[in-house]
Amino acid sequence: MGVLHVKPAAAASNTLAGRLARLGLKTDADFALHLPLRYEDETRITALADARPGVAAQFEVEVTDCDVAYRPRRQLIARVRDAGGALSLRFLNFYPSQQKVLQPGTRVRIFGEVHEGYLGPEIIHPRFHPVAAGESLPDGLTPVYPTTAGLGQATLRRLIEKALARVDLSDTLAPDLLRRLDLPGIAESIRFLHNPPPEMAQSVLEARDFPAWRRVQFDELLAQQLSLRRAYLARRARGAPKLGPTAQFTDALLKSLPFKLTGAQQRAWREIAADLGQPHPMQRLLQGDVGSGKTVVAALAILHAVEAGHQAALMAPTEILAEQHYRKLATWLQPLGLEVAWLTGSLKKRDKEAAIARVGAGDTAIAIGTHALIEDKVEFARLGLAIVDEQHRFGVRQRLALKDKGSFAHQLAMSATPIPRTLAMSYYADLDVSVLDELPPGRSPVTTRLVAEGRRDEVLKRVHDACRTGRQAYWVCPLIEESETLQLKTAEETYARLVAELPDLKIGLVHGRLKAADKAAVMAAFVGNEVHVLVATTVIEVGVDVPNASLMVIEHAERFGLAQLHQLRGRVGRGAAQSACILLYAQPLGELARARLKAIFETNDGFEIAREDLRLRGPGEFIGARQSGMPLLRYADLEDAALVERARVIAEDMLRDAPELATAHLQRWLGGREELLKA
Repeated sequence: MGVLHVKPAAAASNTLAGRLARLGLKTDADFALHLPLRYEDETRITALADARPGVAAQFEVEVTDCDVAYRPRRQLIARVRDAGGALSLRFLNFYPSQQKVLQPGTRVRIFGEVHEGYLGPEIIHPRFHPVAAGESLPDGLTPVYPTTAGLGQATLRRLIEKALARVDLSDTLAPDLLRRLDLPGIAESIRFLHNPPPEMAQSVLEARDFPAWRRVQFDELLAQQLSLRRAYLARRARGAPKLGPTAQFTDALLKSLPFKLTGAQQRAWREIAADLGQPHPMQRLLQGDVGSGKTVVAALAILHAVEAGHQAALMAPTEILAEQHYRKLATWLQPLGLEVAWLTGSLKKRDKEAAIARVGAGDTAIAIGTHALIEDKVEFARLGLAIVDEQHRFGVRQRLALKDKGSFAHQLAMSATPIPRTLAMSYYADLDVSVLDELPPGRSPVTTRLVAEGRRDEVLKRVHDACRTGRQAYWVCPLIEESETLQLKTAEETYARLVAELPDLKIGLVHGRLKAADKAAVMAAFVGNEVHVLVATTVIEVGVDVPNASLMVIEHAERFGLAQLHQLRGRVGRGAAQSACILLYAQPLGELARARLKAIFETNDGFEIAREDLRLRGPGEFIGARQSGMPLLRYADLEDAALVERARVIAEDMLRDAPELATAHLQRWLGGREELLKA
């Protein structure tokens, strides 16, 4: 496969190469598959006098003036005119090269939407290029490509055109399969989308059910399925320790628990136990809604590994979550005579080194912790099982690093974010999935209330009344994405305000910047009912388990994602008392925020919420694909379950019957970037 060589003459080589790399453009195939976002009609010139506000059009004009203005901010402003009118071009971000082109007397073609500005009609950041008088117009629609700062459409088009002249677009699907699927050839589809014929209507071409787009969507899904399936088969071919249980510890734990496992927990445990007994590495995802009881299933898996003479490790993304696991597992497992090591970055050096030494010598069979578990100096004598909780919150290399502490250790991933079926089929096709789809008995349903910010005093009274009857409450501070410092300041201000407003209650504060010992002290006081109201940032999103807490208040709920709101709500309703989650929101609400709050208000079903979250956010954000190593789908739509299923079936057939075509297909779409899928 050809690698596109960018000549220094085109631009400063390193700079251009870096910009292309940001778009993932390296080989000819990468450029060929970099398809247009949309198309623009540059086949006609519109007179400035005929410009319609908000409607994109092309104009041919002469520059009359161009200068840099400094108020209210630095910007480039050019004045242009044609025979019947004039307007301004305004650039809030610009390069010296743009100013150089827009010199008085220069004839340019500009494309953009006209809006009314302070100084009359203007176009902000138009596309433009100089032209000679009478220069011919394109005879077809102009493709507009996804790009990055400093990389213009003209450069991209030129590079894509050169790549298309060289690239091998031999079809990886047999003719009879194309007929059966009613799909066009890949070469004609890709060339058609880059260079649509003049007579093609823009609306038809941009429709995602257009045959050429359908072929691209199918090929992208097929590449993903091939990659995941090949990774799955490769793992099955590797050796792993067969963990044959004695049931000594697992039976003892089950007898000691004050509750019985739900049917879903029993089913998941049987599936995991069967995997651990196989001579190849388990790769299983245990997913269940908030409070569905994943930790006890993980405890049984840990004991299974220990019974078989191996070690087990559980890694969580935050110290609060890791510590919750440690406390719960230590409570269950230490009475069985098992030592549980606690490893985190905030441990005193002496304690940390002692724990590392005992794990390395094999004296401690179970280790619980944060990223500290994957530090180079942490070694396991015989790691047989690696468990990663909230696995989507780790980078792929971090997950690999834990598993690689053992020789082909079995891996169990856990997630409290239920995954819709189409997403599981697409992004988790290389995993076996166990689902906890029922809540343990004794859990009370959580009532959700939407309350406008102006009624905050009513919420304060409800918190006060609940705490005076012996219950406890969480008060979650606004999410401020752009500034952790500002978020911390808001948390401290909220704490001070509640101390003043609720003087007869004990208020605690916990956030990510607290020292571990201080955080642990506050959490211990809350668990012991010495603190009535816990003011917190989203560090309590997962893992905090205080059955006596029956009220959750989330300030500025409109700023939170749907999954986060559901996770936070899951911190209450963990005991028998009637629990409530109050979502305080500021008005006016944007359309997306309104949709999120409506969804969280209408259902407690994590799977239904997950489906809505997928619809609102898209798959990449939903599963953390940006740090998972998984290639984001650019063209395919996961709502099209039938196409996903078809790709899954054909991927299995190709790997079995035409492995060379499968390899060629993967090389075209992933170009050797599938290694990180094997985590």
